Amino acid sequence: MAPTKVYIVYYSMYGHVEMLAEEIKKGAASVEGVEATLWQVPETLPEEVLGKMGAPPKSDVPIITPNELPEADGLLLGFPTRFGLMAAQFKAFMDATGSLWRTQALAGKPAGIFYSTGSQGGGQETTPLTSITQLVHHGMIFVPIGYTFGSGMFEMENVKGGSPYGAGTYAGDGSRKPTELELAQAFHQGKYFAGIAKRLKASSQ
Repeated sequence: MAPTKVYIVYYSMYGHVEMLAEEIKKGAASVEGVEATLWQVPETLPEEVLGKMGAPPKSDVPIITPNELPEADGLLLGFPTRFGLMAAQFKAFMDATGSLWRTQALAGKPAGIFYSTGSQGGGQETTPLTSITQLVHHGMIFVPIGYTFGSGMFEMENVKGGSPYGAGTYAGDGSRKPTELELAQAFHQGKYFAGIAKRLKASSQ
């Protein structure tokens, strides 16, 4: 049987979402028979503007085009929040998937969401919640992690991003990096999602 292809597609300005994506890839790849691949969406801001914003150079993760999305058996989408919504760069990428929507090329594929916010009240739930509309119009199957992460979901002593919708982290002023617990949740999401994508693919064959 051909491997189950899980694409982790993300936008990251300061590296926080990228760190989650890398851990999600490890989790997905830990499932036998799953091939996990990292992709970035195109940047929409000029280099001059990014420089003024203090954004570091982009990594060498390849840029994906909308037409490559149907090749995946499952999609995990990651982005930072902007006022409780996905960042404009990722929204621009989704806006470019009109031809896929017209043919419902992504219908029936499982999809998950992960994200980064600047503060505890900055959109850890509203960002994935408002992003589900993108999946719905494409007929995709939203796969949340629920409370499958166990005790890690109930951490109260330390600041922890994420929610039943998916893995998350807090960027703060940009200097804060994902904690071990947040990275563990990202790994869990990748592994959990990959298992579901694998079963869905097998059941359709």
